[in-house]
Order: sequence, then C-alpha cells, then structure tokens
Amino acid sequence: MADVLDQSEVDALLSAVDAGAGGTAAEPEVPSRVKPRAQDVRTYDFKRPERVSKDQIRALEAIHENFARNFGASLSNFLRTIVEVRVATIEQLTYSEFIHSLPNPTCFNLLNTSPLEGQFCLEISPLIVYPIIDRLLGGSNAELFIPQRPLTAIEWRLVKRITDRALNTLTEVWSNLVEVNFELAETESNPHLVQIVAPNEVVVVIGLELKMGTRAGTMTLCLPFNVIEPVMGKLATQSWLAYQRKAASDEQREQISRHLKSAEVGVRVFLGQTMITVNELINLQPGDIVTTRKPANCDLILQVEDRNKFAGRLYQYKGARALRITRLAGQEESL
Repeated sequence: MADVLDQSEVDALLSAVDAGAGGTAAEPEVPSRVKPRAQDVRTYDFKRPERVSKDQIRALEAIHENFARNFGASLSNFLRTIVEVRVATIEQLTYSEFIHSLPNPTCFNLLNTSPLEGQFCLEISPLIVYPIIDRLLGGSNAELFIPQRPLTAIEWRLVKRITDRALNTLTEVWSNLVEVNFELAETESNPHLVQIVAPNEVVVVIGLELKMGTRAGTMTLCLPFNVIEPVMGKLATQSWLAYQRKAASDEQREQISRHLKSAEVGVRVFLGQTMITVNELINLQPGDIVTTRKPANCDLILQVEDRNKFAGRLYQYKGARALRITRLAGQEESL
C-alpha cells in the first residue's frame, strides 16, 4: 500500500513544479523523514601528511631502541666512561621543518644507504660533540666551553671515530630488517646547505639523547620516506615481534665473547680473618704474628669482583707470592 503524503509534502511538490516551469529543470526537494547520517570527518594537514602508520612508527622505534643500547655500549667501551643513549622522540615532519629545527653550525653527516636509493641524515649536537672530543684528547670536561663555530679538520677526524661506530651499529640492527650498508658520504657544518629531498617531502625524524657524565646532547637521525618506502611493508608489528624473539646468532655470541675477554676485573685473595682489640692494633710492631681463625692446611678463597670464585693454596713463583687454584669455591664459603 503506497505511503500517503501529508499537506507539507504536497505543497513542496507543487512549489518545485512551479519553479521548474520557469525554464530551469530542478529536482523536487522532498523533506526527508529520516535524518542524514553523521559524516566521519577528520582533519588532514596537507603540509604535514602522515604517510607512516603508527604500527610502522612503533617498529622503527623498536629498531632504534636496539641501536641506542648497542651504540651506548660501544661508546662506553671506546671512551672508557659511561655513556647513556636512549630514544627520546620519533615523529613525522617535512624535510624543511627538520632542517630548520637544527642548530647552525652543527655536526651534520650524510649517509649512503646502499642498496636503498637515497641518503639518510645523522646530526650530532655540538653540546655533546665537544665534550666527546675533549674526552678523546684527555680532558676532564670540568669547565668546557662550547664554541659556536664549525668543527676544524682535526675535530672532524676525531668525530669520524664516533660516526663510524654509529654506522656499524646501524648496519647491524637494520640487517634484521633489510641488508643495508651505511657509509659516510660527506659532512657539513651548515645543515641549510644540504638538500637531499624536496622541502615538503615527508621524513621520519628519530631523536636520541646522549649523556656522558654531567654533559648531555642530542643525536638526530632523519629517514626520508621515499628512501625507506620499499621496506615499509616489512615493518609489520607481527614480523617485528617475531624478530625480537629470535635467538642471537653465532656471530653475535662470538663478538660478545671477544669483547668480554678483554674486560678487566678485580681479583683478590683472602688469607684469613681474625678479631683484635684497638690496643693490640696500635701496639703492632714489625715481626709480630697475627693468628687467624683459618687452619694452615685450608684453601684460600679467591674473589672476583667481590664474589667467591676459586679456592687454592699459597705458593711462591719466581720470587713472588702466588695462588695455585685447586677448585671452585662456593658462594657462601667462609673466608
């Protein structure tokens, strides 16, 4: 059975027919009894298009958190002091915004990314570059002045020893995603003179914070989207989590073992323990004998970094006192 129009709908149809008789055909506007659905409207900024998804951003963050840990360990070993490196920020910008956010002068490096087509940018803040240079030259960083000038040729040579370690670490962590060989292409003090992509091209900017004692600075890695676009499909969350659960390779184990073998540890041997009074301590003279609680035929305990490790007997070797290790010592074994 057909719907019956009410008076308002009949009037609307008549007015539409009258308007069409004037020579312009128009569709009759019939009031709808059903409210239109709300449109899903989202703001889109054409100056800053987001071309990298949140999952891909999280995957890139996971990759470079691994880079930060390995690079911090490499720097600490090289500089003989504790260097902390962590991922502070990761965001999408245009290349123009990235360049204008950098200080001038600074330590700006262009990296080749074979076999990917294009280049990455690696910027290291002068606030941490000069303390590192001072450390390499034997300084204490106590009252170091940060000059506002470009690096000299000698300073660039010293900084290259840092960037080489950063590139080796980048190559290692990116190899789990794609085989990329990072190489230093050229260096520049003024970042505004470098134009590797169009100013409005999207780039992923990863900001890292470096701390060395009381000094702190930033290191920024710029990844142009058109360079990393061929491998963006591999940045799915599932595949990246699967990589994180993967066991270390034999090469990595060998590298860690090789580095550990050259590490220095503190070793000491305990002859025994006893209790004496302060008066006895004050009156001790050369030739006095201090009796300990340990029998002469008991093993001596050798500690490594304040933990019981070995037990042995006291001997003389080439005119020096020596300990011949006879067995492993228990962790709770008395000294």
